[in-house]
Amino acid sequence: RSRKIQIRNIPPHLQWEVLDGLLAQYGTVENVEQVNTDIETAVVNVTYATKEEAKVAIEKLSGHQFENYSFKISYIPDEEVSSPPPPQRSRRGGHSSRERGSSPGGSSQPKQLDFPLRMLVPTQFVGAIIGKEGLTIKNLTKQTQSKVDIHRKENAGAAEKPITIHATPEGCSEACRMILDIMQKEADETKSAEEIPLKILAHNSLVGRLIGKEGRNLKKIEQDTGTKITISPLQDLTIYNPERTITVKGSMEACSSAEVEIMKKLREAYENDVVAVNQQANLIPGLNLSALGIFSTGLSMLPSTPGARGAAAGPPPYHPFALPEQEVVNLFIPTQAVGAIIGKKGQHIKQLARFAGASIKIAPAEGPDASERMVIITGPPEAQFKAQGRIFGKLKEENFFNPKEEVKLEAHIKVPSFAAGRVIGKGGKTVNELQNLTSAEVIVPRDQTPDENEEVIVKIIGHFFASQTAQRKIREIVQQVKQQEQK
Repeated sequence: RSRKIQIRNIPPHLQWEVLDGLLAQYGTVENVEQVNTDIETAVVNVTYATKEEAKVAIEKLSGHQFENYSFKISYIPDEEVSSPPPPQRSRRGGHSSRERGSSPGGSSQPKQLDFPLRMLVPTQFVGAIIGKEGLTIKNLTKQTQSKVDIHRKENAGAAEKPITIHATPEGCSEACRMILDIMQKEADETKSAEEIPLKILAHNSLVGRLIGKEGRNLKKIEQDTGTKITISPLQDLTIYNPERTITVKGSMEACSSAEVEIMKKLREAYENDVVAVNQQANLIPGLNLSALGIFSTGLSMLPSTPGARGAAAGPPPYHPFALPEQEVVNLFIPTQAVGAIIGKKGQHIKQLARFAGASIKIAPAEGPDASERMVIITGPPEAQFKAQGRIFGKLKEENFFNPKEEVKLEAHIKVPSFAAGRVIGKGGKTVNELQNLTSAEVIVPRDQTPDENEEVIVKIIGHFFASQTAQRKIREIVQQVKQQEQK
């Protein structure tokens, strides 16, 4: 018996949230990993905290009917603990990121993150892109020094197929231009003379930053390149598809220029997330990031980096008497989102509390016209990370923020009044550094009267990673101050 089970025959349009809730009923889910298969239904590998929980889940979920689909379940043998877990690359065609363009002598340039370009192309052009005996695609990969995967078996019968291009940013752009060129020639020859749009796939968690505040980034790209850009609606996201389609219309030259700018923005957002994730892993020892993989900010798409993997792999250091520090965070959500967080008969909030290992309560409204409600989250750092991540993700999914903006929320944490000065720093220096480092807004309201526990409130406003990093840094400062006080 093992803690790991595989569930097959999941309807492809099942929402992550629903699947997640189902799994959480039988125990603590440590990791859910999507298995990339070329069949119509979805397959996931689920790791439970104990073998007992996995056993219960197998018994309860075997044959579980979902619409006309019946789940098929089996154990996955536990790997030997000594062997390091394989790098997780969900939905990426299973390539580990490779060094690009570095000479055998080892250049000192920093290794570039492998961020592939994903395109959607009409199925009727796939043959032309591959070419006779694969010559066209061979030539393309050679010229652009790229690796190109055409996912022909995915979505059988679909009108479009995804293509993944692994290369340097320049290589991706060059390959994209060549593919557009091949499709245009083919269209001209077959007299289907309509203009062929460029379609780029991007993970939902990156799209907000591509669009920019009030759509500014997109408008600028449209103006600079003379293209028209549209993005598929959030409603199209499913368990199979955490990606949105960015459709670019214009001349081939214009589409190619737009691709460069779009990918630049997506790559930037992705790199910032990887940095934030690594900071989280270092800030919360033993934080298993892959366990957080399925809330909708798309963490499951991030590569495991040695830092994060190292933090997640071994058991946390042993402290005989140390219970994980219980933290309280008050998170403010729009009043109209309360129903979505609680769920039908309180199901969602219960699942959320179980998944995160935190207590989650929603405070009564301050008044009849209050635009926000306070969610009180109590639990150790990892539970805070999971619970808050899920809430941010849920608000995004349920469209409480317009699709063009990142979800930003206000969080309040309390710090001992004697430590508040240190959080602010001399002349506001520390608070300013904090804001620059995390890109969250950090406010320590002046002239607060400490509460009965001699504590004052610090306000943090920002999107999920920014808020998390700021919370960790502030707790760190407080810890240092407390240790000095004890001495």
